[in-house]
Amino acid sequence: MPVRSAGILLYQRPQGHAAGPGDGLQVWIAHMGGPFWSSKDAHAWSIPKGEYSDGEDALAAAQREFAEEMGVPAPDAEYRLLGEFRQSSGKIITVFAAEAGFSPEAIRSNTFPLEWPKGSGKIQHYPEIDDAHWFPEQEARLKLVKGQLPVLDALLQDLSPA
Repeated sequence: MPVRSAGILLYQRPQGHAAGPGDGLQVWIAHMGGPFWSSKDAHAWSIPKGEYSDGEDALAAAQREFAEEMGVPAPDAEYRLLGEFRQSSGKIITVFAAEAGFSPEAIRSNTFPLEWPKGSGKIQHYPEIDDAHWFPEQEARLKLVKGQLPVLDALLQDLSPA
């Protein structure tokens, strides 16, 4: 059975903006922490997400993971299922989207232990997320890990008039 994660993709549009679904659209994404990602920017960002267990409500898991990675609860918003997205690793990410303003004073991510440098026997703790920002949708395409680009496509499809 594949590993499952649940995440939240927040988005915002300028007030009174009535052009196409991607025009002016911004998404909230996070830079992955730890030494592997520290000097990378392109394709080193992710939607806030994390693993959850069978039987656990995916939205509740997504909200829990968001809070763990951002250090503050997910905004009170109308979340809707955006879809399930298989990653190259085989992991399946269930993504919920919501339009919401969000501007925490600081990002205070939970941490994970890692032997670093590898083979040194020294365990260090690193934040899962070391930064997060709003990015225009087109710029987010350059930053998100490639396996999550279909999430942006699904958001644009979801925001398109029927």
